[in-house]
Amino acid sequence: MRAFKKNIVFLFIFSILLFMSSKYQSNAQQVSEYEKRLAEITKQIKTIKSKIKEEERKKSSILSQLSQIEFQKQLLKKEIMLNQTKLRKANKELGVLENKIPSIRAELEAEKKAIIKIMVTLYKHGKFDYFKLMLRVKSAARFLTENKYLTILAKHQQKIITDYFETLDQLNQSISKAEQKKNKINSLVHSSKQKRQELIAQEKKNKSLINKINNNRESYQKTINELQERAEQLKNLMEKLLKNPSSIPVILIPMYEEKGNIPWPISGKVISSFGLKRHPKFNTITKNNGIEISPKNNSVVRSIHPGRVVYTDYFQGYGNLIIIDHGMSYYSLYGHCSDFLVKKGDAVNSGQPIAMVGETGFLSGTSLYFEIRYKTKPLNPLKWLK
Repeated sequence: MRAFKKNIVFLFIFSILLFMSSKYQSNAQQVSEYEKRLAEITKQIKTIKSKIKEEERKKSSILSQLSQIEFQKQLLKKEIMLNQTKLRKANKELGVLENKIPSIRAELEAEKKAIIKIMVTLYKHGKFDYFKLMLRVKSAARFLTENKYLTILAKHQQKIITDYFETLDQLNQSISKAEQKKNKINSLVHSSKQKRQELIAQEKKNKSLINKINNNRESYQKTINELQERAEQLKNLMEKLLKNPSSIPVILIPMYEEKGNIPWPISGKVISSFGLKRHPKFNTITKNNGIEISPKNNSVVRSIHPGRVVYTDYFQGYGNLIIIDHGMSYYSLYGHCSDFLVKKGDAVNSGQPIAMVGETGFLSGTSLYFEIRYKTKPLNPLKWLK
């Protein structure tokens, strides 16, 4: 029966220790995930800052101005995201500290009671006056025994007092760290508010420039000329990609056999069609090599066919651009993305999420710019999509 009770007690203690261990590991794992996310966002911020400097070195143009504003917006969004991640991490660490403090206080109280008991015992025995003790005891053996016990008691007293002050120091440090975390949290909240105000200012600046482009014939024509230059640069990029074809994963059905039955990259409304387009105000004619889709509900961009990602970067006039090689010289292009979900070299399947839709490089708000090409020739996507 005693053995059974011992086993029950052992299992109870073991389960508590196991729970505490798993809880500690869970907290540590979460903190580690925050660290990874912070490193990732910091890297993205560094990349955006280098692109801002690159745009500043270029000749002054309307597209360059739009790019700089867009990069500033991206930078602010990433900095807000960084602050939010730091905030979640700080709140998690504060929670751990606040949960720890009561147990430290309880430990301190227990040690305080032990000290009181020791002090009472010492008071009863006096201050270890060995001469008086020798006069009080009746034999040498009794003296040695008393001396031994009192020496042990003195050592025990010293350890308890030392433990008490160490625990007290630990409590003060935990309280201090908790206060520091609270100050850091307040600072991050304040910083995020400032960043959001700066983002609103950049949004207004972007809107003002786009209004100028759309309402001023000279600015509009200059922008169109710059976009045509970027279109030629994109054609040059396609020619380079054709000269260095990627290794395409096994595709059961070639893309040309799926013509008219290809899934849409995003559900929404076509706001700019393929081919020639007349401006309603200036009566000028421009040529679109793709279509622009305003998202309906979902902002996730998906690959239209299996292939391999051959380009993921910012391309002036097209914003954050993804190019997928589908084999046999067929390509799909996805512009104005806000975030990439794939990287260059990745193999993708049909319907796989590849990006989030955004407004990078666009004049009319959030949309996806989409192209299908055979070699360098743009094809009308509406004849290929379902």
